[in-house]
Amino acid sequence: MKHIIRIIAAALVFAAAGTGLAIPAHAADAVYPNGARVGLVPMAGLAAATDFVGFVSADQKVKVGVTELPEAAYTAIDSAIKEGKTPPQGPKAEPFETPTRKGYFTIESGKEGTSEVKTYSLILPGDKFAGYVIAQVRDGADPGFSEDAIRKMFATTVLRSEVPVEEQLRLLSFKIGDLAGFKTVRTIAPRSAVLLVDGDADATLDSTPYMMIGLWQGNPAQPEDRGRFAEQMATTIPGLRNARITSNEPIRIEGTAGYETRIEAVSGKNDTPVMIVQWLRFGGNNTVMRIVGSTPKDEWSKAFPRFRAVRDGIGSR
Repeated sequence: MKHIIRIIAAALVFAAAGTGLAIPAHAADAVYPNGARVGLVPMAGLAAATDFVGFVSADQKVKVGVTELPEAAYTAIDSAIKEGKTPPQGPKAEPFETPTRKGYFTIESGKEGTSEVKTYSLILPGDKFAGYVIAQVRDGADPGFSEDAIRKMFATTVLRSEVPVEEQLRLLSFKIGDLAGFKTVRTIAPRSAVLLVDGDADATLDSTPYMMIGLWQGNPAQPEDRGRFAEQMATTIPGLRNARITSNEPIRIEGTAGYETRIEAVSGKNDTPVMIVQWLRFGGNNTVMRIVGSTPKDEWSKAFPRFRAVRDGIGSR
């Protein structure tokens, strides 16, 4: 378990990602960093972090990160504890109550360079995900950040089943003016990519229309290279088999140079016939906007106008 916790702490929680705060209605309410389904009531002296998802003290000696993990991350720890299979040399995980559900709390001491660091972590089950909170307190931090105070803060941890669509869209570096009826929105990469699905979160992508919209670094050097570039990009669309490009031609998108590529393929375990359109919109700063719409073949005539409505409603911030 010690190994799992260290990997989570290092690789996920304090990874660079721009963040802001979803301001609570009342001061005592939990605060969710924008785009996160994990929130808590931060202690006095903590403010929104700008280089990871969470909170930080003014002197940078206290950091509190939140993130989501696969559901299996909690299940593995829970099973190991219940079966008595936790490593004897690892940190002891203790049951911990929160307003949402019971989780597991651990404390670990270590060093970062010459500085002593105390690490507190909490993992708890959510709805098809696990919530994770980690606090790191370094030597010289304000005495108010004691173990007891950290426990009290962690005891306010709550989970929400969904991040409001408006909040997710605010995280993007571009605007989407028309969702064209897509029901589910999922941020794929902070500020740069989003998935729109015409179904609930459990829908398989071969069974329903969906769109992927994102920014790609690296324009073709010359305009005449755009066609080949578009074809290469089309080959990277995930989940397709027996793909065949049926058209690939330059277009204008809202007055900007672009390329439209259409593909026929099969997808999913049932080899569902699908039709895909890929639009590339070439901009400045060596950036390409990529818009992909995919739908079961028998729904193409209804889905394509919606794809185009979303495409034409995208603008800059």
